[in-house]
Amino acid sequence: MPFTSAQKAEVVGKFGRAPKDTGSPEVQIALLSQRINGLAEHFTTHKSDHASRRGLLQMVAQRRRLLDYLKANAPDRYSKVVTDLGLRR
Repeated sequence: MPFTSAQKAEVVGKFGRAPKDTGSPEVQIALLSQRINGLAEHFTTHKSDHASRRGLLQMVAQRRRLLDYLKANAPDRYSKVVTDLGLRR
């Protein structure tokens, strides 16, 4: 399910460094996490939707790459994002 601009603005406001900061790794990770969690609900009712499952795996891989980048370049920001989002890392 697509997210409204208000939901996206809320995530950007929480994780962004500026009001319109959508490019920082923290914001991208938070938005991907929100989309991943939304798809988890979808798969409880649509178990055979393999096309969406492929998209989910791509989003998880993209989030993993962004987390690896953040961990290598800014470990303090990495640990803050992981604890705020409740990711198992």
